[in-house]
Amino acid sequence: MTIRVLRWHPTLLLPSPIDHEHECMSWDSIDEWAKERYVDTVTPGLLVHPTQGKYYCDGEVVNIECVDWTGGQIKNNDDADDVKNVDLTQIHYLSGPFEIPGAEPGDMLVVEIVDLQPFPDRLWGYTGVFDANNGGGFLDEIYSHAAKAVWDFEGIYATSRHIPHVRFPGIVHPGQLGCAPSAEILAEWNKRETELIKTTDLQRVVALPPDPSHTHPGEGDGEIKKKVQEEGARTIPCRPEHGGNCDIKNLSKGSKVWLPVHVKGGKFSVGDLHFSQSDAEISFCGAIEMAGTITLKASVMKNGMKELSSPSPIYIAGSVEPQYSPGRFITFEGFSVDETGKQHYMDATVSYRQTVLRCIAYLKRYGIGSRSTGGKGK
Repeated sequence: MTIRVLRWHPTLLLPSPIDHEHECMSWDSIDEWAKERYVDTVTPGLLVHPTQGKYYCDGEVVNIECVDWTGGQIKNNDDADDVKNVDLTQIHYLSGPFEIPGAEPGDMLVVEIVDLQPFPDRLWGYTGVFDANNGGGFLDEIYSHAAKAVWDFEGIYATSRHIPHVRFPGIVHPGQLGCAPSAEILAEWNKRETELIKTTDLQRVVALPPDPSHTHPGEGDGEIKKKVQEEGARTIPCRPEHGGNCDIKNLSKGSKVWLPVHVKGGKFSVGDLHFSQSDAEISFCGAIEMAGTITLKASVMKNGMKELSSPSPIYIAGSVEPQYSPGRFITFEGFSVDETGKQHYMDATVSYRQTVLRCIAYLKRYGIGSRSTGGKGK
């Protein structure tokens, strides 16, 4: 054991020793003092760089706290005005970015989901139907007004005062996780998404371009802040290069994800936690959104993109899922014939839409439908 003087380097995540000559005059007098103050500098999370943040070891298990995707805009009440008037320039709130030592462009960041839990003092979440004039959704021309259902959590189960007599187990998962894009990939996103916005015939938001409102440049100021505001990517649409807004319902405990690394350190972020979700978010906010903690273990697969022959994320779902016998399922079939009677050619979107409408019609028999569910926006 020895006494060493350390200093922080501007870019290194661990302090480095200052070499200097010294002579110990009386070791006995400082032996106990040194033992009481012993520090292992590579202990994960023990030392925090004043500007670069925490140091994480390969394979370390960490807990990451996440606010809900709107940053707390939606409240636990019976009024859907907060959904109707939600500020979508703030979304999505993510935790990060986290620097992963050793991660380099071309690698894969291997993320294992160990656990997910709501905050103990916030055992509730919400589902929202967005107003057609502010966010909308898959069926917003039919269900155009804002509505909200608040769900209470009890262990693995969720119930809602806004949807009586329904109790079901959730599959808690993150809606978003991914690494940062390179400057070249970011430029490609902005190019192709701007082209989509300019050429689409759809009367809805198909992509969110860079927007200076509520940007988070971290410690960047001046030119860096301006660049983030003018070029920084929003979280819509989903993108194939990095993960991001994946919304995979089975990405729960025990899941494993391989995320392409495009910048040094990976710059990993995660958030948008869901207590549960179906195979899609029909109402835009169709999951049960929540705030909570996700426990992850991360490691780096060197040269992983080449080794796996994949420029995109790879997911292996965990084994956590409620088990129902085949007789517990009701199946609705969809076809490429829309509600006006027009025939389409093998159109998966039209078929899915018709399936959803048939399901909603069935649920209305039991008094469940957007017009009878939750608070309404005025």
